[in-house]
Amino acid sequence: MSRPRRCARSAGPVPETSEAEESGLAAPGPTAPPPPLPPPPGGAVVLGRDLGGLTSLQVLRALDSGPRGLTEADAGARLARFGENTLPARRTMSWPGRLLRSLRDPFTAVLLCLGLVSAAVAAWGTACVITVLVAVSCVLRSAGEHRADRSMAGLRDLVATTATVLRRADDGAAPEAREIPVDELVPGDVVRLGPGDLVPADVRLLRANSLSVNQAALTGESAPVVKHPVDDPGRPAAGPPDPDAPPGTGHGPAGPTLPGPAGRAPRGRSRGPAGQDPPKRGPSGPTAYENGPFGAPQLCFQGSSVMAGSGTAVVVATGARTRFAAAHDSVHPRGPSAFDRSVHGISWILIRFMLVTPPLVLMANAALRGRGLETLPFAVAVAVGLTPEMLPVIVTTCLARGASLLARAHGVIVRRLPALHDLGAVDVLCLDKTGTLTQDRPVVVRALDAEGRDDPEVLRWAAVNAWWTLQLADLPVPDSLDEAILDAADVDDALGHDGIAAVPFDPARRLSTAVVRVPGRLGVHTLVVKGAVENVLERCALDDAERRRLLALAASRADDGLRLLAVATAERVARQRAYTPADERGLTFAGFVALREELVPSAAGALRVLDDRGVRVKVLTGDHPGTVARACRDLGLDPGEVCTADRIDGLDDPELAALADRTTVFARCTPEHKARIVTTLRAAGHTTGFLGDGVNDLPALHAADVGICPRDAVDVVRESAGVVLADHGKDLTAIDHAVMAGRRSSVTIATYLRITLSSNLGNVIAMLAAGLLLPFLPMLPAQALVQNLCFDAAQLTFSYDRPAPAALRRPTMLRPRDFLRFIAGFGALNAVADLATFAVLAVALRGPGGDDEAVFHSGWFTENLLTQALVMVLLRTGRRTAESRGVSPVGRAAAVLAVTGLLLPLSPLGPPLGMMALPGLYYLLLVVVLGLYVAALALAARRYENRAARA
Repeated sequence: MSRPRRCARSAGPVPETSEAEESGLAAPGPTAPPPPLPPPPGGAVVLGRDLGGLTSLQVLRALDSGPRGLTEADAGARLARFGENTLPARRTMSWPGRLLRSLRDPFTAVLLCLGLVSAAVAAWGTACVITVLVAVSCVLRSAGEHRADRSMAGLRDLVATTATVLRRADDGAAPEAREIPVDELVPGDVVRLGPGDLVPADVRLLRANSLSVNQAALTGESAPVVKHPVDDPGRPAAGPPDPDAPPGTGHGPAGPTLPGPAGRAPRGRSRGPAGQDPPKRGPSGPTAYENGPFGAPQLCFQGSSVMAGSGTAVVVATGARTRFAAAHDSVHPRGPSAFDRSVHGISWILIRFMLVTPPLVLMANAALRGRGLETLPFAVAVAVGLTPEMLPVIVTTCLARGASLLARAHGVIVRRLPALHDLGAVDVLCLDKTGTLTQDRPVVVRALDAEGRDDPEVLRWAAVNAWWTLQLADLPVPDSLDEAILDAADVDDALGHDGIAAVPFDPARRLSTAVVRVPGRLGVHTLVVKGAVENVLERCALDDAERRRLLALAASRADDGLRLLAVATAERVARQRAYTPADERGLTFAGFVALREELVPSAAGALRVLDDRGVRVKVLTGDHPGTVARACRDLGLDPGEVCTADRIDGLDDPELAALADRTTVFARCTPEHKARIVTTLRAAGHTTGFLGDGVNDLPALHAADVGICPRDAVDVVRESAGVVLADHGKDLTAIDHAVMAGRRSSVTIATYLRITLSSNLGNVIAMLAAGLLLPFLPMLPAQALVQNLCFDAAQLTFSYDRPAPAALRRPTMLRPRDFLRFIAGFGALNAVADLATFAVLAVALRGPGGDDEAVFHSGWFTENLLTQALVMVLLRTGRRTAESRGVSPVGRAAAVLAVTGLLLPLSPLGPPLGMMALPGLYYLLLVVVLGLYVAALALAARRYENRAARA
């Protein structure tokens, strides 16, 4: 059983400290009182506006707190005042609520209207059948969504529930570190953070020890950000550190070196207590969030996670007042999806037909036959006959069954059943790079000398730096880039040197230094320096021309998507005095280590499969253009011309639509850019999916037809997404499985609609013609009801049909115009078969007789069920593969339907329904009619498929 992820790490006993000692603000004289703060709205503390310009000590005083934390009484009073530290409640919908929401489905609404009309004309059988079908559809849909909500609740159990906070029993008591539920945190609480912890609220740092935080859930930036108090004497008070700084191996501030005995046994490498990867730093170039509030080094935000180091912080905002909640609240409501638009269009086609048909029947019978309201039940039966009564049941069953199989087989949870159809219709999939195409873990590509040639000696020196800085700086876990270097190099060679001291990495210097003794070099210490190219080169003994040449060489590699670290060495006379950053001068340049992000192993194959299936992938990322372009090329995805966010800002919507259609990669994107691109693609007629996991992805998730997220996405994202990848993270292979499941469901629904609507339209045309030509009703209401029940029961098997692979090659969507053309053509063909049957009946009857009405009803009833059985077999999408797999459920149902049509008039149920046995001549002539009908139907179906394939 997985251990729940915690928001803060438990700590040991808390020593008594003063406010100045705990906050790092010790001063020789009295501290001036903080400036008065304007009262925040609703008594809340507004992060970054009211407290952002104050020192840590002033923040504590403004919050009426201290480094020893709150008392239990104060915490209880603040909890009552500010409320729980939770997002605005998202209530789980009750069963009655789900059922009522299901009734808002347009298909269901159409059936309910027909049921009411049937009841109004006393057609109680039809009204009862329609009511039962509506109830079954609503229950199936509600049950499927309830199962998805239960699965989501299981995922929520894996999210952090506790935080480590300092609390006191009363004013005179010593503070104790204790774990409390996250929702009990209040402004003014002092919390402790450690590796792997989630930040439980918006906090201001009081102390930090080599702290780096991953804010990808908020900003989309994969590179962790170094955090520290701005009034920490050991750090500069300038703006936030560059998050793209190439790493050394240490994370602590610059300061005295950390000596170690030459014979010290090296420690084993660790990945940290929480299993978290250590921080990495992105490619060169500014990010979209450097200058915003998320770049402030003294602030940590709810929704981010600690990657390395530790810290103590005071809570300044909780619940709905956090920036996490503000990002969630700023998202606009989701617009209609592809499924909603399709259902709306088809429903209006049906409504128009149903509104026009009954008046036509009444007027025609009144004008030609002098009949009045006695034909109203027949007119309603005609309208009911046009409507696919089983549509809500078929749609819900197909989607629910597909979602259930997808969850069991591939661990993909469909939260809203219509989202499964939208997946099948997706033709553009937008996604981020990190975690989807790359593993957010670097690997060494090459080691280069000053001339750009391969040189393994450079990698050897880089490994010496990485290993001994890790050991001598007493770091709990190696930096991700150092880990990549140690994986690529021969660590035994690094162990052959004796470690002397280390000057760890810090954001100001952007490099680290290991001091070692090379075997056989007595009396000499070798400094091995590794870090950002600019910072290392400025410490090397180079002339300006050579320095510019090396910078240009590094820039050319960076533009190709590589991350470069520079390596330099220097020899110094052995000494006992500690080494400091001042010793990092007059270095000899050794070369570069080039790295790239490791690719997701399954990504290349999944991209090819998605392309073969007609799904175009577009990468929307905040990363450097060169980095994402290289990753795409390495995976076989042509990036083309990479578009950056500054270009998007200068385009109007039509220009952006044209650009988005031909562009594969968008770099340096903010959440607003991503949402605008997705919205533009939808407006251009594409069905879009978006894969994201952070709060910064919420606008784009809502803008897309279907939002997709991994199981470890933040809670509000999982609640907003239509599809959750519960077992695979951001794996494109799982998305391919989901797309295919959606296509199977959509093709099945579309096949049912085409067959049913075309068959029903043909029957309606025949009914209207027969009603005008015959002196009696062409079909009694009871007969129409039985016929519909038989056909509906057979159509249930469509939910278990397997479409042919050819039908799944391209995105599938229920397009009203396509349906209208199909049902018009094939409906007319079916009507011709019915009229030919009338002629056969006329020949078989040889003129009017006493039983003409019963014979006509029986003959047309039989022919109707036989033609509908033939349509089910000939027009289903899986018919070409049925022979190799045996008889399908649809084929068996069609056979039963045909047998029912032949035997029911002969059975004891025939006379009560107004039917009787037919003459033998009728069956002979009917075989001829059906043979011609089959030939015409097969020819028309082949022409339709060829035309659809060309389109």
